[in-house]
Amino acid sequence: MNTTEIPEATVRTWAGFIFMCIGMFMAILDIQIVATSLPTIQNALGIATDQMIWIQTAYLTAEIVAIPLTGFLTAKLGMRWLFVSAVAVFTVASIGCSESQTFTSLIVWRIVQGFAGGTLIPAVFSAVFLLFPVRSQGIATTIAGVAAVFAPTVGPIVGGWITETYSWHWLFRINILPGVLAAVGAAATLRSAASNTRFARSVDMAALALLAVSLTALQIGLKDAPTDGWLSSGVAALLGAFALCAAWFVWRTVRAPEPLVELRCFRDRNFAIGCALSFILGMGLFGSTYLMPFFLGLVREHDALRIGEIMLVTGIAQLLTAPVAVYLEQRVGARTLTVFGFVLFAVGLLMSTTQTAQTDYAEMFWPQVVRGVATMFCLLPPTRMALGRLSPELVADGSGLFNLMRNLGGAIGLALIDTTIFSRAAIYGAKIVDELVAGNIETAVRIGIPRDAFIEQIGTPPDEFTAEMIRPLVERQALVDSINDAWMLIGVLTAFAVILVFFVRRIPLDKQTESAVEGFPSE
Repeated sequence: MNTTEIPEATVRTWAGFIFMCIGMFMAILDIQIVATSLPTIQNALGIATDQMIWIQTAYLTAEIVAIPLTGFLTAKLGMRWLFVSAVAVFTVASIGCSESQTFTSLIVWRIVQGFAGGTLIPAVFSAVFLLFPVRSQGIATTIAGVAAVFAPTVGPIVGGWITETYSWHWLFRINILPGVLAAVGAAATLRSAASNTRFARSVDMAALALLAVSLTALQIGLKDAPTDGWLSSGVAALLGAFALCAAWFVWRTVRAPEPLVELRCFRDRNFAIGCALSFILGMGLFGSTYLMPFFLGLVREHDALRIGEIMLVTGIAQLLTAPVAVYLEQRVGARTLTVFGFVLFAVGLLMSTTQTAQTDYAEMFWPQVVRGVATMFCLLPPTRMALGRLSPELVADGSGLFNLMRNLGGAIGLALIDTTIFSRAAIYGAKIVDELVAGNIETAVRIGIPRDAFIEQIGTPPDEFTAEMIRPLVERQALVDSINDAWMLIGVLTAFAVILVFFVRRIPLDKQTESAVEGFPSE
């Protein structure tokens, strides 16, 4: 590896990087703000209930397919023009979404929007190691990390406010001005670094098709598994198609002289472990930002705006922790900080396993603070761990794979969460009914039945009216218990990540400069 030091970043370089972060923030925020207004869009366009999920699935699937292609696209276009092109296409697609009059046109534009947005995320993280010297990478990673994790947190409140104040069209129109600003600003300020030595490689269309089919099948299979069953014929066929196409893609890519995706990044042990940590972090991040609005909406019956206000605590904690994380990241070993981050994040997830039907802002405050503080320590050190040792020609590919693993972790985590909730809720509901029939006063009080009223009914079969009154109480408590199980699931999986850290090769702080990626000359 060439160890030439990257020149000190100028104000112009930092400005260009900020413009890139704005584009990435838009792409991530778009997912959350649209999620809060799906019922509104459904009513406006007359979309069938079972088809509504495709508004999000189309975007996420296209994004997942695009992420690993970032290295190839960077090689073809260069970092600056890849970003400018992607953010421009994202902005145009946002206009198309806002003006859609039919479900079909909306889905087409969402696919275009998702593909463009998918390249923005890894492009920003690869820019950290291509634009900045080692001493500045901690600050740059923090800026990118805050943008990446803050967007899902503020998404519900932004989406709720836009929907209540204006209309669903503005969920997409708000991307126009920042999109134009990011595209023009990045074009004017980013230096055109030579992308890498693979600029001339051709497109392996067969590998591209295999990659697209495998990731699309996985995304749709994971979406359908919780409701249709993991062993249902449709889900089994989708997951089988994923396994077959993914294996074929890997076989073809490893043997290709000009691979579409550089899988040799995984030869570096620290990169492989960093990707595994990114996968587990995705489970926790996506899982927590899914479970909170799920609970607050279905159990507490809050509207989107109130849910966003409650969830803002996590984002504020992340922002306040960011400068501390930067300070420590430059002075404390990556392994130590990673262990601290994942242990703390696991604690924050497990703190939510004791929720009741009355849990609200006050009870959710400290778990959110703990998770918000931990997030930056789960993101910064593993990012440096995974990408900081790669040679320049592998950074863009590595960033794509690293970010893909986080998204895949999120997709699999959400499928496991939904499976846990749907399966456990039925079990808990039946258990609660059995306990009520047996005259368990503690269970009756726990689900909200007045103690004296229940005592009077013991031994007497409930009439139809009483049964209808009790049913929603039973369903609500069963849902709460199953959600707690889901928190337990992702909390335990996050705790297991700590074991992986002990297999990371130690890199002394005073040796990090020696493993820094090579700088690129201006054109």
